Amino acid sequence: MSEISASFSQRMRQLRPSTIREILKVAAQPEIISFAGGLPAPELFPIEAVQAASDYVLSTIGRAALQYGASEGFMPLREWIAAEVARCGIEAAPADVLVTNGSQQMLDLVGKLLLNPGDVVLTENPTYLAAIQAFQTFEAKFTPIPTDKHGLIPEALPKLIIKHRPKFLYTIPNFQNPTSITLVAERRAQLAKIAAKHYLIVVEDDPYGKLRYQGADVPPVKHWDEANCVIYVSTFSKTIAPGLRLGWAIATQEIFSQLLILKQASDLHTSSFDQRVAWAFLTHNNHNVHLERIRHTYSSRFDVMDAALKAEMPAGFSWSRPEGGMFLWVTGPTGFDGVELLQRAIAHKVAFVPGRDFFPMGAGNNFLRLNYSNSTPERIREGVHRIAELCHDETLVTPAHSGAPEAAPFVQR
Repeated sequence: MSEISASFSQRMRQLRPSTIREILKVAAQPEIISFAGGLPAPELFPIEAVQAASDYVLSTIGRAALQYGASEGFMPLREWIAAEVARCGIEAAPADVLVTNGSQQMLDLVGKLLLNPGDVVLTENPTYLAAIQAFQTFEAKFTPIPTDKHGLIPEALPKLIIKHRPKFLYTIPNFQNPTSITLVAERRAQLAKIAAKHYLIVVEDDPYGKLRYQGADVPPVKHWDEANCVIYVSTFSKTIAPGLRLGWAIATQEIFSQLLILKQASDLHTSSFDQRVAWAFLTHNNHNVHLERIRHTYSSRFDVMDAALKAEMPAGFSWSRPEGGMFLWVTGPTGFDGVELLQRAIAHKVAFVPGRDFFPMGAGNNFLRLNYSNSTPERIREGVHRIAELCHDETLVTPAHSGAPEAAPFVQR
């Protein structure tokens, strides 16, 4: 250990680089077919409309757009968000909306607000890798919640709450990352009721809710939040463009006021310019037409990947069939090594994310997360072909476990 590294905080010793970010460094090479990142389709970015919105902002409110702004966010944008979430069943005033630098910043702020070293966070198992990293920064411990194909199982929560006294529960109820599960309405209502009874804060992360291309929308957990213990988090990264780095949270004023203090200490405020550009884009265009184009494209690309997997993958593999979102979740036979597969796949110019790092308590070696939103149908077919060829190699399965698929109730085929 060098003299410099000896000065690093103790919390840094348990942190590691983001697996996905490290994979994306390789996947960014043009010859690589990447199913790794949770990247939107860049050809669907509304470049002309965003350019027009930028011109409008600079020509009409340019001085304010280039100046410091309120830490809470640009009020007209907060008003738009409050009106939008009302359509899906959330009652919120603009004053309840905090605009952030992407939804990832809100996970950091929540960790700062609620976590002391050793505190417990309840999560789905597996769960979003970057959320694990965000909460690990504050030396949290994780307790997984039993999950099946309908999402987390609320009946399991009371015992976990009594035993572990968690600071909060983190959930992605719509097209969960990485499994693509959607938590059913009955369980959302149960979750809100149990959280209220036990005074448990719920962080509801909803980046993918607008990307549904089959079935009916399900109201957020926040819809049933009579006790004001749910923090609802979302983003414009998947519906406009991630480069704007715009997310938001809705919380009761008791929580909001504390998050605001942390936001002020963290970065003063989210970009004044980007907020106004997003507001101009949303109010000067038919946002639903844009969303429908995204949904249609992602639905078609899922169908292509699903068909390719059916045609190419060997026996013993299964995968999810989401009704929206950007990912599907592949389960290999027990003993299958997804990390080893990735090493071989990179050499064959194709990338994905192994499932292991999505499990806060370890395990998950035989799972893969595949992103279908960021590749053309042609590249999806070729990429699946390359992965499937490698999956036929029996050396990727340890002999003691070969042939028996792992029981994974949250995976469908």
